[in-house]
Amino acid sequence: MQTLDWWLLLHPVLAVVLIYPLLGIVVRLGLQARQRRIHQANLPATTGRDHNQLGQWLAAAVVVLVLIALAVVISSKQSADSSRQLPLLLAWLGTATSLIALWRVQSAGLRLSFGLITWSGVLALGAQPEVFRLSDNPLEGAFWQSHYWGGVLVCGLMLFNLAAWPEIQRHLSWRRLHLSANVLAAVLFLSQGISGSRDLLEIPLSWQQPFLQQCNWAERVCPSPPQN
Repeated sequence: MQTLDWWLLLHPVLAVVLIYPLLGIVVRLGLQARQRRIHQANLPATTGRDHNQLGQWLAAAVVVLVLIALAVVISSKQSADSSRQLPLLLAWLGTATSLIALWRVQSAGLRLSFGLITWSGVLALGAQPEVFRLSDNPLEGAFWQSHYWGGVLVCGLMLFNLAAWPEIQRHLSWRRLHLSANVLAAVLFLSQGISGSRDLLEIPLSWQQPFLQQCNWAERVCPSPPQN
């Protein structure tokens, strides 16, 4: 494996090692916090606080993971003299900066603004031709099987959690919305595990790509190797 292949593995490795274990912990703490609040279960008083803190770390980590994936994919497919490199770099840095600002600001208006800016940055970077998407049409089945679009939706839900966390803590209606959004997020995380594994099977090693580019994927045939 070459260096590029290891970089391409960074996204799935971090997802397996960091995101999914943290997701399990956050879900478990969320269930315990709900049991303690509704059923007066005999659980530690720190359950809700731990769910809050780890949930914010999970949300931010998911967005960072998406940004890492976009950076690796776009940079690995661009030529060195591309005039788009600087604008894309600035867009990536701006999105990352907006995420940091979202983490730090307090007022609802700023949280909403930075959440939308961050998600818009992710969408703009993901719209680049270097990023593979099965389909951009939500009326097609391939759209809902796309690992990219599933990741973008999860990213949006995580940004909602980050931006609305004070309201979620204070208001019952927001907690219900938070619960509904994260049930959807759990389904998307499951589908991401499936679609991500599928896509890994379709990504060749860098030394294999020149030959595979000659294949006719519609007909599922490749040219015969030269005879010695």
